[in-house]
Amino acid sequence: MRPTIRPLLPSGGRRAGEPVAPPARNSYLVNCVAYVDGVAVPETNDPATALAHVRKAGKGFVWVGMFEPDADDMAGVAEIFGLHELAVEDAVTAHQRPKLENYKRYALMVIKTLNYIEHESPTTAMEIVETGEILTFLGSDFILTVRHGPHSELSGLRRDLEDDPEQLALGPATVLHAITDRVVDHYLTVVEDIEDDIDEIESYVFNPSKDVSIEQIYLLKREVLEMRRAVAPLRIPLQRLAQTENPLVPAPVREYFRDVEDHLNQVAEQVWTFDQLLSSLVDASLAEATVQQNEDMRKISAWAAIALVPTAIAGIYGMNFDYMPELSWPFGYPMVILVIVSVCVLLYRTLRKRGWL
Repeated sequence: MRPTIRPLLPSGGRRAGEPVAPPARNSYLVNCVAYVDGVAVPETNDPATALAHVRKAGKGFVWVGMFEPDADDMAGVAEIFGLHELAVEDAVTAHQRPKLENYKRYALMVIKTLNYIEHESPTTAMEIVETGEILTFLGSDFILTVRHGPHSELSGLRRDLEDDPEQLALGPATVLHAITDRVVDHYLTVVEDIEDDIDEIESYVFNPSKDVSIEQIYLLKREVLEMRRAVAPLRIPLQRLAQTENPLVPAPVREYFRDVEDHLNQVAEQVWTFDQLLSSLVDASLAEATVQQNEDMRKISAWAAIALVPTAIAGIYGMNFDYMPELSWPFGYPMVILVIVSVCVLLYRTLRKRGWL
């Protein structure tokens, strides 16, 4: 019986804080099937058995899927397929940059996966995008997929390919194309969701009735930067797969990689635009804060100027002198109050007319 993993949620992703059930630790081998003429061969759910069957038949290939294997898990698989120890180390430790490395009998490709985390608002979210990783070992008669991250599931992709034996008969390179195509298409979905968040943040920045902190803009900018680190380095590996002759990638499959490369360029341009827009929003938010501070300072200065009039007059008449103007006049006190009120009203109207109040 083949071990299974929890299927991936729709393109919206999972909600923040929602637990994801990964496979049991002893279920690192998610699936193993030998394909001959694009059709799955029964009773080939063991890597050694499947590879022996393919090589005995002289055609077909083996597709082995693994989820977060440790060093001991990978050691056995590496011995069966003849993998280099450095490539095995990359598969175990993960956290690699997207890349394509050619070895003597196979190639290693690293692809970053992205997943959008649903949240109520980008102004309150603590995390918006999470990343995973898929490492693929592509040989002439095998392909190994090593996944890291709960959202990098490929079981649906395997079913889709098995429903198209003619495509699957092209060899293991068609599996690599399907994986890159699925991942890049999901990039587009994540980009659309991020764009909605940026639009919401933008409306908050330029709406006086709503408040958004610069920290939240920086959070979104950091998430976009994480996307950029996943997307940008993948352009060179896809260019090599699409434009360079490779014995592991037949010409009919190479043509399909051009379409994936085109979609990736579209994503990369969008991510670059998001980065620039968020930088502009940070500048706009800082400028708006500066303008608001200047506005507050003007109001404070205006009220201080108004308050200075009664303070000055009261200070003068509070001095202990015998001879001061109108000191003994019965109407001196009302006159001083009238002068204070008149001057204050005049100042208020003048400052308000000039926009200081």
